[in-house]
Amino acid sequence: MKTTARAIAVALAVSACFAPGVASAFVSSSTGADGPFNPTVNTTVALPPSGIFNYTSVIIPAGVTVKFLKNTANTPVVILATGDVTIAGTLNLTGSASADVGSAGDGALGDDGTPGVGGPGGFDGGRGGVVGSGLGGTGLGPGGGQGGVIQNQTANCAPTIDAGGGGGFGTAGGNAGDPNCTQSIGGSAYGSSQILPLIGGSGGGGGTGGDSLPGSGGGGGGGALLIAASGTVNVTGAINASGGASGAEGGGGFGCTGGGGSGGAIRIMATTISGNGAIFAQGAISGQVGRALGGFGGDGRIRLEAETFNRTAATLPTASISTPGPVFVAGAPALAISSVAGVSAPANPKGNADITLASSTPNPVTVVFTTTGVPVGNTVQLTVTPAFGSKTTAVTPALTGTTASATASVSVNLPVGPSVLQAQTTFTIVASLGDLLKNFAGNERVEKITLSATLGGKSKATLITVSGKEYEAPAEALQIALMGG
Repeated sequence: MKTTARAIAVALAVSACFAPGVASAFVSSSTGADGPFNPTVNTTVALPPSGIFNYTSVIIPAGVTVKFLKNTANTPVVILATGDVTIAGTLNLTGSASADVGSAGDGALGDDGTPGVGGPGGFDGGRGGVVGSGLGGTGLGPGGGQGGVIQNQTANCAPTIDAGGGGGFGTAGGNAGDPNCTQSIGGSAYGSSQILPLIGGSGGGGGTGGDSLPGSGGGGGGGALLIAASGTVNVTGAINASGGASGAEGGGGFGCTGGGGSGGAIRIMATTISGNGAIFAQGAISGQVGRALGGFGGDGRIRLEAETFNRTAATLPTASISTPGPVFVAGAPALAISSVAGVSAPANPKGNADITLASSTPNPVTVVFTTTGVPVGNTVQLTVTPAFGSKTTAVTPALTGTTASATASVSVNLPVGPSVLQAQTTFTIVASLGDLLKNFAGNERVEKITLSATLGGKSKATLITVSGKEYEAPAEALQIALMGG
């Protein structure tokens, strides 16, 4: 009896985990395939689908500003270099202000309701509320600021409309409105000082709409940047991943100001870090004309990792400092078929005769699964699809072990001839994490995550909302799931 088992490995991390070499010099793991990057004029670079550039060296001369065009997955910007990175000009990953993205109001302010756009890897602000006291939209991202609310008449509070709360990231975003009455709440802090996983800032909430004009949209969150160089990173110019402000409001019957976007993330890794140029990832303070000021954006996160530091200037906010660690996050949720009838699955399955069993192997056979990042107590469903005949399914008992490493097994009869084995597990997540992921699922709380794979295809994850809708999970969502789990 011959059977074919496809080992199921769900690749949910941004990339593999690269560690510094055992020698004294840090190794960025750049392949150098993209050659040198030496722009001589202001440049906007399109991000590849992975968001990763493999350069040999980078030189951005004084007077030159480099921006990045987001890819469809809105990944962070990752610059790897086999040699040195010199930034005498400017790397700009800021979130935009809502007044910068067009105005149907007076052409200068943010009174068209359009939100600011997040920098690459960051998140957009919330839309301003519609005319007639429409509530402001919540900013996107795990720390998105709450949209502007309507203040009801109470003994201590006059009826009014409110501005949007600020986006949060390294610190919480600021609230908006009268602290003694109902407020628009700023977004919460998230992430870690290690900036693993790499993720950008969140958007501010949109302001409540007025009698004649919409509220101002919230500012966009700052983007996310990783620079890893095997040589020296020398910053004498500027790296800016600050959040965008909300445009001010003005004119008759205008609405409220939105909240500011939070700062983004800047992580620099090198053998040596030098230069005292500006490194910013600050939250934005929103504009105001006659209405309550929108909540301020929380600061982002900055981390510097090197074996030698020649830089003495401070960053804004203050960076965490260490020797180089892993370049990319590892250990995201995963599911694998580890063995069939005692025969281990190969590390790199091809989907064709990955496991061959002797014809004398008796049924039923035991199929063993391993998981990482999946809560124990959940089950794994195995589907056996033979080359001829009907498929069968079997469900394991509950996973045992720990969330970090668990196992389960099931007995199943395998037909004669080749078969394809597929695995799937679905687990429920806590409500707070589901709220963080709702921006990837039609703004509805995510209740469950399904890990699955098919023969010859990529492993994937699916977000399942409380109403049962399903959305394919992008890398950003899975970074947040790992962070929040």
